[in-house]
Amino acid sequence: MSLKEQFLKKDRVIRGITEDGFFKVAVIKLTDVVRAAQERHQLSLLTTIYLGRTMAGAMLMASDLKGEERVQLKLEGSGPIGFVLAESNRVGEIRGYVRSPDAELDYSGKAKLSDGLGVGVLTFTKVLFNEAKPLRGIVELAGGNVDDDLAYYLTQSEQIPSAVKIDVSLNDQGEVEQAVGVLVQALPGAPDESITLIEQNFASLPSLASLVVDGDYIDDIMHKVLEPLPVKELVRFPVHFFCRCSKARFKNALMTVGIDELKDMQEESQELVCHYCSEKYEITSDEIKELVSKMQ
Repeated sequence: MSLKEQFLKKDRVIRGITEDGFFKVAVIKLTDVVRAAQERHQLSLLTTIYLGRTMAGAMLMASDLKGEERVQLKLEGSGPIGFVLAESNRVGEIRGYVRSPDAELDYSGKAKLSDGLGVGVLTFTKVLFNEAKPLRGIVELAGGNVDDDLAYYLTQSEQIPSAVKIDVSLNDQGEVEQAVGVLVQALPGAPDESITLIEQNFASLPSLASLVVDGDYIDDIMHKVLEPLPVKELVRFPVHFFCRCSKARFKNALMTVGIDELKDMQEESQELVCHYCSEKYEITSDEIKELVSKMQ
C-alpha cells in the first residue's frame, strides 16, 4: 500500500444520509485508537475488545454533535470488568478506560463475551452547548456486548430505531488487528420495507473487521449497509486517542482536597496518574508547598 493510500485509510469517521432522507448512517475505523488504548492501559484481550467497542460507540454518537460538544458512554455490571467508560467529542478526540484492565474470562468453559460485564446498566451522557446541565439516560444492559446495548438505549430512551454493529479483532499475538463500527438510525416516516431491508443487510454482513482486512474502507461499508438505497456523504473527519489532562490540571485538582491534606503531602513528591490515558505526572514537594502557600 502506497503512503497516499495509507493516509487515505487512516482512522476516520464518515457520516451520511440516504437520498430519501429517511436514514442516517455513521461508520468509524479506529484501529490505531484502540491500539493506543491497549498499550497505554495494558489491557487484557477481553478488556481490549470491550474498551474498543465502547470507544467506537461513543464516537459514533459524538459524530452527530457540533463543535466540541461531547458524549460519555459507560457500561457497568456485575462481571469481572466492573465498568468500561469512553468519552468522545465532535472534533474526533476519544479517550477511555476500564475499571479492571487485566480482567479475563475462563474460556475453557461456556463463558461468552457478555459475561465480562454481566448484569448491569448503560449510562449515556451528552454535554451540549445550549443545555445548562448534561443530558443523561440510563437503561439496563440488553446484551452486554456494547453494540446491542447502545442500540437498545437509542430505541428505548431516544425513541430512534437504530442498528449498531461494532467489531474489534485481535491477531494471534493478542494485538489489535482492526476496529470498526457502524450505526444506522431510522428517521421519522421511514418506510417499513426499507427498515426491513437494512435489517437484512445487517444480518448478512460479515465481520466488519474482515471487510477492512479484505480492502473495504468506511465508504464501502456505508454503502453496503444501506444498499440498494442511494446514500450521500455529509462529513468525514479523523479520529485519534487524545486526552486533555495536564500537570497544570492535576495541580488545580490538588487545591480542591483541602489545605490540611496538602500539608500532609508536602514533604515528598507525589505521582498522579490519569485514569483516562494512564499518563503519569510527578508533583514535586516544592510544587505542593507552593500550592499550600497559595491557599493560605
